[in-house]
Amino acid sequence: MRLFFRITVLRIIPFLVLATLLVGTERLYFRIHTSVIDLGDADHAWLTIPTGAGFNQVKDSLYYHGYVNKKKFIENYVELGKYDHYFKPGRYRLRNKMSAQELVDMLIRGLQTPVKVSFHNIRNKEELAGRIARQIEADSLSLLKALSDDTFLSQYEVTVLTLFTMTIPNTYEMWWNSTAEDFMARMATESGKFWKGARTQQADSIGLSIPEVVTLASIIEKETAMNDEKPLIAGVYINRLQKKWPLQADPTLIFAWDDFTINRVLNKHKEINSPYNTYKNIGLPPGPICIPSIASIDAVLNYRDHGYMYFCARDDFSGYHVFSTSLNEHNRNARRYQQVFSRRERK
Repeated sequence: MRLFFRITVLRIIPFLVLATLLVGTERLYFRIHTSVIDLGDADHAWLTIPTGAGFNQVKDSLYYHGYVNKKKFIENYVELGKYDHYFKPGRYRLRNKMSAQELVDMLIRGLQTPVKVSFHNIRNKEELAGRIARQIEADSLSLLKALSDDTFLSQYEVTVLTLFTMTIPNTYEMWWNSTAEDFMARMATESGKFWKGARTQQADSIGLSIPEVVTLASIIEKETAMNDEKPLIAGVYINRLQKKWPLQADPTLIFAWDDFTINRVLNKHKEINSPYNTYKNIGLPPGPICIPSIASIDAVLNYRDHGYMYFCARDDFSGYHVFSTSLNEHNRNARRYQQVFSRRERK
């Protein structure tokens, strides 16, 4: 009887072990593949993982935002696979109803979603650094350091003064965890694409280098917001350059004074000793005074060939300008504008 019992037990044990394994496997499968992300009515949410972050920091972020409804399922899966040191930095798109396996696999494989980085209307490198730092992981200090380092910039054949000749304002897809160096390398690549072919040929045909085109475009950018008028204004400055006249561009004085609150340029502003004072110096300033729009760059490359040497704001305050060929005509236009402006101020 005892022998029979022992034989029976020995036969049953493998089946019990197998059953236990099957139950354990089923539970593990359930934990791995059951939905752990609950975003309510939203179909997705964003999770950013900073460079150097471990599982605890990732976990805290997930839990803080209330994205997870089965915390132990994720923790058990990470512990089982020993994945806690494999999370990659980036910006990730969380889908509603993701399982623990889908979530963790996405984070350890670095399957992030790129961010759209854009910049327009930038006046100086400090402003550029601040704008970009709000869109990628690199902070404004690291960006500003890269933008201010002539040795670093020399690899792109620009200096601090000519930096804006390689930053084409647009919207770019980049990884969120991009560094300052990554950003600058991308700008160099995009600048190369922008100037490759037709635009470089146009610059050659009008006798200007690419840095000179961008520098003149930056002045036009600050002279008018009217894209259809920019080729006309570009033509005036081209005429002055060809005749070796001072450009006498008010925006360059504002840049020289580093005071963007100046609304009206007065005679006292024209006395500043600066290479950006285009009232005292003939030719273009040493570099762009802002990041010009593509419209302003193309306005220089396709400037309107005419005989105008002067322009003045229209007295209808439309934002457009009136153009003239002689100084007498220009002075009459300027007086008319000042009279209307003064009457408006007195009201």
